[in-house]
Amino acid sequence: MSPRTLGLSDDLYDYILSVSVRETETQRALRKKTEEQEWAIMQISPDQGQFMGLLVELMGARRTIEIGTFTGYSALCVALHLPDDGQVVACDVDAETTLIAREYWKKAGVASKIDLRIGPALDTLDDLLKNEGPGGFDFAFIDADKTNYANYYQRCLELVRPGGLIAIDNVLWGGDVVDPDNQKENTKAIRALNEMVGNDDRVTVSLVPIGDGLTLARRKN
Repeated sequence: MSPRTLGLSDDLYDYILSVSVRETETQRALRKKTEEQEWAIMQISPDQGQFMGLLVELMGARRTIEIGTFTGYSALCVALHLPDDGQVVACDVDAETTLIAREYWKKAGVASKIDLRIGPALDTLDDLLKNEGPGGFDFAFIDADKTNYANYYQRCLELVRPGGLIAIDNVLWGGDVVDPDNQKENTKAIRALNEMVGNDDRVTVSLVPIGDGLTLARRKN
C-alpha cells in the first residue's frame, strides 16, 4: 500500500506497458507514424488510450464525442471498444493530419464508426445540440485548444446523458499548473478549468495522474 501515487521511473513505466498494454498492430503503426509529425507531442500515451477504451467498454457506450483528433490515435482506441453500431463524432480543424487518421481507421476496420467533422469544434457541438438535443452521448474526450476547454466542457455536459462521462486531457500541463511563475494563457486556462470542474456539483470528479493528467467528470443528472 502507499499513501500517495507512485512516481514513475522509465523502467517502471516500461514495465506497466509491458504487462498491461494490448495494442493492435495498427495502433502501434499509427503511434510510430505520429512520431514523425511536427506536433507529435500532442499524441496521447498508449496506456491512456487503453484506459479510455476500458472506460467506454465498462459504460457500454455507443455514442462518443472527441474534441481534438490529430492523427486519430485516441479515436481509434475508443472506436475499437465500441459495438459495431457505435459512433465517435470526431472534431478537428486540421484536414491534413486527419488524413493520417482516416488511413489508419480504415486499416483497423473502424472507419465506419468514426464521423470526422472538420471545422471549429464549438460550431460542431452547437450543431449537435441544435439538431439532436441534449443527452445523446455516453462519453466525451476533450483534447484541443486549451483556452476553449471551459467552453468545450460546458457543451459536453449538455451533450452527454446523465451518467455519461467527460474525460479532459492535459490537466496537469507538464506540471506547470503548480508553477506560480507560469502565467501563460494556456496554463491559466487549464488552472481555471480544473478549479471549475473540481467545484462543479453537477458532476462526480476524479483527476487521474495518467499521461499528462486526465480529469474524469461523470454527469449526475
